[in-house]
Amino acid sequence: MKPQLFTLYHLVKSEDLNHHGTLYAGRTAEWFVEAGFVAAASLTNPKHILCLKIHGLTFTSPVKPGEIVRFDSQIILAGRTSLVAFVRVQTAAGVDVVRGFITFIHVDDDGKPEPHGIEINPESDEEKALQDEARNL
Repeated sequence: MKPQLFTLYHLVKSEDLNHHGTLYAGRTAEWFVEAGFVAAASLTNPKHILCLKIHGLTFTSPVKPGEIVRFDSQIILAGRTSLVAFVRVQTAAGVDVVRGFITFIHVDDDGKPEPHGIEINPESDEEKALQDEARNL
């Protein structure tokens, strides 16, 4: 299966700011996980997905109030019970803000890990490089 790309947008409002007047890391993490979850939920029932770990949520640029941020996400790697999403965050002007990975676990109704049967086959060199990076997390 080829990984599908999903895009979510958020307007940065005053309630999303930290004490420096820029986008609060906690709000960014919330939106980051949401973007990854959307990608995972496109492949399996959302009620069977749990977030296990955020890998490398590293900020490279501040975001100011009134800016629109774009979260691009896709599942880049599938293990037996895991799904790893890659998420890239940019401003509407195309400035890179954050990039990183999130591992989700596919679970049964009792919350125990359960195989999902999903296989991801990257097609581009970029997707292959991201998959290699995800394998090394």
